[in-house]
Amino acid sequence: MLKNEAKKGATAPAIKKILITQPRPESDKSPYFELGKKYGVTLDFHPFISLEGIPAKDFRKQKIDISQFTAVIFTSRNAIDHFFRICEEMKVNVSQDTKYFCITEQIALYLQKFILYRKRKVFYGADGTNKSMFDVVNKHKENEKFLYPCSENQQDNDIVSWMKSHKCEFATPFMYRTISNDLKPVLGVDSHNYDIICFFTPSGVKSLFDNFPGYQQNGTRIGAFGSNTSRAVEEAGLVLDIKAPQPQTPSMVAALEQYLSATIKKK
Repeated sequence: MLKNEAKKGATAPAIKKILITQPRPESDKSPYFELGKKYGVTLDFHPFISLEGIPAKDFRKQKIDISQFTAVIFTSRNAIDHFFRICEEMKVNVSQDTKYFCITEQIALYLQKFILYRKRKVFYGADGTNKSMFDVVNKHKENEKFLYPCSENQQDNDIVSWMKSHKCEFATPFMYRTISNDLKPVLGVDSHNYDIICFFTPSGVKSLFDNFPGYQQNGTRIGAFGSNTSRAVEEAGLVLDIKAPQPQTPSMVAALEQYLSATIKKK
């Protein structure tokens, strides 16, 4: 039984429009578009947040010497982008021996944009959860000094709490800040233009409520990628219908595929 059906005791509305709270894929061959054709649904893309990089001159005020850290923890592509941006602006030469710990394989692979992947030491969690990444970090924590780049208004403290409780040597430099976008032109005055909304960050969930403080789900299905995002959805009082990554659904596309195949008739 679907979660929204169970909660409301009524048949969920038909799925016709899905909102992906990320920028539109650059390639027309994106699996999102194949999914739309397969199930006859419309997929729109609109980021719920914007990122503003913290200038190097402001970063210096944090008095963190990047070159003194032997490992970096990444939970998003944005963190990777801004880490290497700051390094470039400050002319920091990142050591060839630096280790990288990523929450998912997809984020780990994104490092190829900045490093010679095979010549570096890159690790990632098995299933996209904080716990699986912690399991990997735990094997190396004795000999490493960790850097955890994050947003100035970072809300998730699970990683910080874990590092403290496990007596890791670490720092959490702010390298960018998150700004909520105007969503009214996208979601409409009543905020219910879509049958499914898929979130990828806790900040995206925050943006929804920044725009619509009294938001009510009213049958809209909610998807979330990542354990931090899932928790943000549930803490906001929303019913979470589609969750990724999981063993059988490692991506949001795979999770949507599974959900749609069980919910509507294929075209």
